[in-house]
Amino acid sequence: MQSLQLDHLNLSVNRFADSAAWYGRVFGFEVVEEGIWKGAPWGVLRKDDSMLCLYEYPEKQQIRDDEQAERRFHHLSHFALRIHDVAAWEQVLQREQLPLEYGGEPIRWPHSTSWYVRDPSGHEIEVVYWDEDRIRFG
Repeated sequence: MQSLQLDHLNLSVNRFADSAAWYGRVFGFEVVEEGIWKGAPWGVLRKDDSMLCLYEYPEKQQIRDDEQAERRFHHLSHFALRIHDVAAWEQVLQREQLPLEYGGEPIRWPHSTSWYVRDPSGHEIEVVYWDEDRIRFG
């Protein structure tokens, strides 16, 4: 099989400008393409090989995981972004005053640590640092 890589995530957001600025400040994403679709702003944000495609839908609301479970719909709980520098990430958390989900503390997994935050539209993002900056299991 040929090599495979996730290309992008497509997200609806309340306000494109606010979300693009937030992803820029928090994760270093840059707007590389933008336009108007059905009368509303959209754009592609890129950081290295990671891309997000954001479409503005101000009338939509984010449904939380517990609400999704009650409705019995499949859904995307969160997406994860991998970091390589914990100290730099902790500076971003402090500078942006980002509240952490799940008790306000990072969660320790067997080989990684995760911080869970929400973007301006309510999408949950897991920020993960793998021990020794190396993905492993078992």
